[in-house]
Amino acid sequence: MFDARALTDFADAVLTRAGLPQEPAASVARGLIEADLLGHTTHGLALLADYIEEISAGRMETRGRPETVHERGAAATWDARRLPGIWTTELAIAAAVERARRLGLGAIALKRSHHIACLAAFLEAPAREGIAVLVFSSDPGESKVAPFGGVTPVLMPDPIAAGLPADPDPVMIDISTSITTMGLTNRTRRQGGKLPGRWLLSADGEATDDPNVIGAGGTLLPVGGLDHGHKGFGLGLLVEMLTQGLSGYGRADRPSDWGAAVLVMAIDPAAFGGREAFLRQSCFIAQACRDAKPLANEAPVRLPGAAGLARKRRALSEGVALSPEIVASLADVSRRLGIAMPAAGA
Repeated sequence: MFDARALTDFADAVLTRAGLPQEPAASVARGLIEADLLGHTTHGLALLADYIEEISAGRMETRGRPETVHERGAAATWDARRLPGIWTTELAIAAAVERARRLGLGAIALKRSHHIACLAAFLEAPAREGIAVLVFSSDPGESKVAPFGGVTPVLMPDPIAAGLPADPDPVMIDISTSITTMGLTNRTRRQGGKLPGRWLLSADGEATDDPNVIGAGGTLLPVGGLDHGHKGFGLGLLVEMLTQGLSGYGRADRPSDWGAAVLVMAIDPAAFGGREAFLRQSCFIAQACRDAKPLANEAPVRLPGAAGLARKRRALSEGVALSPEIVASLADVSRRLGIAMPAAGA
C-alpha cells in the first residue's frame, strides 16, 4: 500500500523534472492519483511513464495555456495546443462551471488536447458543489472500434461521463461506448491473458476474447456487441461528432498524435427548477434504485460511482494498492529521472 499524498507528490516531482511547469504538473498528478483512488487503474499512474515519454519526444506541449478560438455567451472553443489534457480539461470544467453559475449553462469544446486520462476524476468536486457536469472525449488520431455491422475500425471507445448532484454522494457515470477499453485490452495482452468476454472482433469478423487480434486488424466491439451494438455505435457517433464537430478539429484533419477532442458541459440546477428540486428528484431516483430487489441478496443494486467513491475513502485511509506492473513502471521512472519513489507501507 502507498500513501496517496506521497504518490501525488512523487508524480508531481517527476512531471516537473520532465519539463512541465508547476501548475500543469500538479494538475496531472492529482488527476492520475484520483483515477487510482477511484479504481480506474488503467488510467491512473499506469500512464505516468507514457506521459513522460510524450514530453520527452515533444509530443506533449509544456509551455503556455489553451487559446480561445471562439466565444459566445455560455459557449467557447479552445485550442488546447497539445498541452497536458488532464490540466486543460480541468481548466475547461472550471470555466464551464463559472459560466453555469452566471448563465445556467456552460460549455467548452477543446481541440488538439493531449490525452485526458480518467473522465470520472473530474466529476466529484463540481457535483458536490451542486453543479452537474458532463464530459465527452474522443481520440481522432486512432481508430479501434468498428461501426456496427462493419469490421473496419473507424471510431474509438469514446467515453461519456456525468457527475450528478445527489445525497449522500453524487452519482458518477463514466462509460465507454465500446464494450471494453484499449487500456484493459492492452494490459490483458501484455499479461498473456484473455478478456472476460468476447468483446473484440477479429479482422475476419469473428467475436473473440483474444486481445492479440487488435494488432492484427481486429477491433473493439461497441456496447451491445454483435446483438445490440447499434446502441453503442450510436453513442460513439454522438461523442465523436460533438467533440470533433464542435471543436472544429478531428478525423477529417487526419491527426496522428495521441490526443483528444473534448466537450465539457456544466449545468446549474438553480437556473431550472432549483437546486433543492433537483436534489429531491435525484435522491428519490437514487434511493429507489438502491431499494430495488437485487438479483442476489449478497449483491444489492449499486449506483454508478458508489464503488469508486468507497474505494477512494478506503484508499485514503488505508493506502493505495498498485499492481506489480505499475510499481515496476514507477520504479523505472524513479531511476531515470532521479526522483525517489515513495516506500510501500504494510
